Parts: sequence; C-alpha cells; structure tokens
Amino acid sequence: MGFTGELIEGVGKAFIFERFRPKLRSYLSKAGITGVPYHLMGIFFWLSIMPVSYVFIFYAWGQILQRAHNPALQFLAAIVVWAGMHTAVLACIVVFSYVYLDLRIFNRTKKMEAVLPDFLRLVSENLKGGMPFERSLWSAIKPEFGILGQEVRLAAKKVITGAEVNDAVVEFTSKYDSPMLRRSFDLILEGMKGGGRTADVIDRVIDTIEETKELKAEMAATNLSYIIFVIIIVVVVAPGLFTLSFQFLTILQGLGERISSSGAGQAGASLPISFGNVSVDPAKFRDFSRYALMIISVFSGMIISLISKGSIKGGIRFVPLLFIGSQLVYAVAMKIGTSVFSGFFS
Repeated sequence: MGFTGELIEGVGKAFIFERFRPKLRSYLSKAGITGVPYHLMGIFFWLSIMPVSYVFIFYAWGQILQRAHNPALQFLAAIVVWAGMHTAVLACIVVFSYVYLDLRIFNRTKKMEAVLPDFLRLVSENLKGGMPFERSLWSAIKPEFGILGQEVRLAAKKVITGAEVNDAVVEFTSKYDSPMLRRSFDLILEGMKGGGRTADVIDRVIDTIEETKELKAEMAATNLSYIIFVIIIVVVVAPGLFTLSFQFLTILQGLGERISSSGAGQAGASLPISFGNVSVDPAKFRDFSRYALMIISVFSGMIISLISKGSIKGGIRFVPLLFIGSQLVYAVAMKIGTSVFSGFFS
C-alpha cells in the first residue's frame, strides 16, 4: 500500500474509535461486508471536502467578510463555518450509508426467510436418514439457498472447531432481526433438548411457516383495494388538486389586476366582494406543490409497505415510482390547465 492508500485508510480509521470497531464489524457482517472498509471511509472524507470548499469559497467567505471586519474574527468565523459545513456533509453521508446498510440487511433477511422452509425440509430429510443434527445442517447447504446457506456454513464451521451447537445456532439467529428465523430454530433446539424426534419438530415448524406465509399473502390480497386507493390519491388526485388550486390562484390574481388596472376600483366599491392583491406568489405555490408531492410520495410508500409487507423498510422501492408518477401527472395537468385557462382574461 502506497502513501496515498495509507493516508486514506488512516483517515478512515481516525473516525472509528477502537471500542466501536467490534460493534461496527458485527453490524457490517449482517450486510454481508467482511471487515470494516476504512479505505472507503477515507475516500468519502476526502470527497466531502469538494462540495464544502465550493460552498465556502463562493458563498460563505463573502458573507464572513461582510459581517466580520477584524482579521481575527474572520479567521475564527471561517474555522467555525468550515467545521459546521463539513460536519453536516459527513453527517449526511453517515445517514445515507446507514439507510443503505439497513435496507441491505433487511433484504438479506427476507431472502433467508424465503428459502427457510426448503432448507429445513432438507434438514429433516437428512435427520430421517440417520444423520446427526450438525451433520444434517452441513449437508443441507446448497447453492440455491444463497445467504442462508452461507450463514449456516459459518455456524457449522464454529461447531466443527469446538463450539456448542446451541451457541452457534443462537448466535446465527440473533444476528438478524427475524422473528421467523429465531423462533424456528429456537423450537428446533428446544425439541432436541426435550429428547423428542427432531425431524417431526422441524416438519411442524415448516408447516407453521408455510401457513403464516399463506395468511400474509391473503392479507395482502385483501388489502389490495386500499393500496390502489392510496396510489390513485398520490398519482392522480393530489396533482389534480394542486393544479386546480394553481389555476384558481392565477385567475384570482389576473382578475384583481384587471379590476385595479381598469379603474374600476371606485365602481367596485359598492360591490359586496372586495378584490385585493393576492399575497401568494403562483411560482412559489408551484414549487410548494412539487415539494408537497415529494413528501406525500414518501409517506404513501411507507403506508403501502405497511399494508402489503408489514414493514416500512419494504416501501422504499415504492417511493421513486410514486414520486415520478405524481410529478409527471402534475406536469401534464399543469400544461393542460394552463392551456385551458390561459385565455380566460385575453
């Protein structure tokens, strides 16, 4: 490793204290990342300097010179502003990295839960063939089981090197936030401790998992109408209402300007309705509508995920679809509304 590589990795290690490294290593292992990527952390640190430098040179430094005339105050303010902006950028990088890793762990967990019945079925067949439990786990590992096979292989290696079967399995199941995975293996281990036929226990666990999956599928199908209703609200109704509000605001603004410019203010004094200046800028309202649609898309994706998947994390993929759909419908509706109402006062 050259000097540049050592410098980058050294900066990455500087941000992770020694006592936090085991926890970080354990968390990254859940996402399938072996070891702490100090080199990548250092790269992110040096890359974060670029936007901070741009904003500081072209915006912040001019404001500092205008407000602080003493060179000492200018130097102190520059340090504080730079540190604040750099900390904010690094915090954003940490937040986005955490969200990415958390979603990756969630997806890995769901993949393991999807193949768990097939894996346990193969373990049960091995037990019925006369194999011991740890040997049955090892023989049931197949490439099609993917992440679950890798994790079971790690647990089996710990057993081979002298660890207890219970400890290795409990460590594996507690690694992921999966009630299905944890409860299934807990029941199997308790059945082994009770002296019963482990294969029969595994078969009953498999039946329970499949029944649970069928119930979840039925619930998702039952709630399909609610999902469609939310999608229609976000993609069609909300953009349409914002478009109508914008056109109504434009009409009021044009009507008020026409009355005031035509000298009808005195004649309109006897009318029961008084037209004044519209305080809301249509351009700002249009920007507000777009931001509002973005926020609505985020929370609607979470609602759809809760209804269909039972977890908010599974709704991240719905957010871009809802956001793009609502923005496209809003843009088309604005063009149609503008063309229809443009000649209202012409």
